[in-house]
Amino acid sequence: MRGIFSRCKGRSGLKFRFSRNHILLILTAPVLLSTACMVGPKYQRPTAPVPSAYKEQPPPSTPQALNWNPAQPNDGGARGKWWDIFNDPQLNALEEQVNISNQNILAAEAQFRAAGDAVRIARSVLFPTATANVIYTNSRTSSTLFNVTAGNLTSGQRTIYNLPVDISYQADIWGSIRRSVRGSAESTQATAAQLENVRLAFQAALAQDYFELHGVDGERGLLEQTVNSYQQYFHLTKDRQASGVASGGDVAQAETQLKTAQAQLIDLGVARAQFEHAIAILTGKPPADVTVPAQPITSQPPEIPAGIPSDLLQRRPDIAAAERQMAAVNEQIGIAKAAFFPSLLLTGSVGLESGRIADWFTWPSHIWSVGPQVAETVFDAGRRHAQSDLARANFDISVADYRQTVLTAFQQVEDNLAALRILADETRAEDDAIKAAQESLDVSTYQYKAGVASYLQVITTQTFVLQDELTSVNIHTRRMAASVLLIEALGGGWNASSLPTIQQLTRK
Repeated sequence: MRGIFSRCKGRSGLKFRFSRNHILLILTAPVLLSTACMVGPKYQRPTAPVPSAYKEQPPPSTPQALNWNPAQPNDGGARGKWWDIFNDPQLNALEEQVNISNQNILAAEAQFRAAGDAVRIARSVLFPTATANVIYTNSRTSSTLFNVTAGNLTSGQRTIYNLPVDISYQADIWGSIRRSVRGSAESTQATAAQLENVRLAFQAALAQDYFELHGVDGERGLLEQTVNSYQQYFHLTKDRQASGVASGGDVAQAETQLKTAQAQLIDLGVARAQFEHAIAILTGKPPADVTVPAQPITSQPPEIPAGIPSDLLQRRPDIAAAERQMAAVNEQIGIAKAAFFPSLLLTGSVGLESGRIADWFTWPSHIWSVGPQVAETVFDAGRRHAQSDLARANFDISVADYRQTVLTAFQQVEDNLAALRILADETRAEDDAIKAAQESLDVSTYQYKAGVASYLQVITTQTFVLQDELTSVNIHTRRMAASVLLIEALGGGWNASSLPTIQQLTRK
């Protein structure tokens, strides 16, 4: 008998044999089905508003542009350990600890691993599922049952040993499963970019706190010098009072100024302690275990090539994360589209069934069944249309989020380019102010000693000098912090090409 099966008689009883053509069909069917068409839109990266040049980057013809020449591919900009550009061994050591022990970074790494596991789960649906069961049944049939056609049923107690293996396979005819796998992989890429963004954010936060802390050290050093100077002026007024030249009012004013400066010096300890504690937490350690030696900032902000604006789309991990998330949302449109088409489920079962375990492995004890199942939703009250519209709306949301992320990135670069340029000009102006104030203090001091000026004039010029010097220290700290923020805004030397590929994620 020709057909799907042919039956022949042998020593072991009945045997079933698949014909060659049908065996080939069964083996190749999953492959043919898995390479069927995919419905839904093909992803294309949407455009984003990208300027041709940075507004706050001076043109090459101006002197200020010497530190901001456009970067070329693979130039000397910050790469990887971007903090090395500051040439500070203590900062380098702290940054290494952030990458290893910061709890937020470790959590982001775990989220990336979880996303990779989700890809493996989604990918498993592409393959058949097989389940095996061992069933033991002991039952008794009533002897009073009677069937007109079959006659008396076999009565009494009987035992059945059953070992079925059930196989099911969801044919991916319209590509919904493959889109789910690809969407999971793209979400994992987004998670990998988010990990790098978290890493960069906390590395930059530590560098900022580090320079802010040493900015406080600079203010403390300045106030310590000021307190020593005010003590000398206090002793000067007391000596002049003892000589009958100065009044008690001069002594009181000098003492008031001295005590005020001492209070300011003590108050700086609060800010320094808080910055030191923040650094400890960023490195994953309790505050009691971290002590940062006092050291005022002596270095100048490094030269940081800003590059061309279009490069920023590849250099910012948050932009890459938004773009990959947008691609993942696009896959949901295809999945919603595939729901309009029939689904094909292939199921089969093979196994052993016998009244005795000893007969399990004889051919007559073999059992099998096979059959495809085609399903199509004929009425759902508009649910599939709503899901399709929802997927498209979510994609539009992701496009807007992506473009907003790009715009925010350009704003951050422009803000810090402007900050560095303006603060450099302010530094030069403040240096001139300090020089002028110091000259005024020298004149006032000479006039006071000569008896032609009051001590109030000396105090006034001293206040100007102190204020200008504190402002100068603060500006320098802000310049160092702005250079850190610019590096962060430029992506810290990261590049989207370092993300794991779809192929790597789906093959793992």
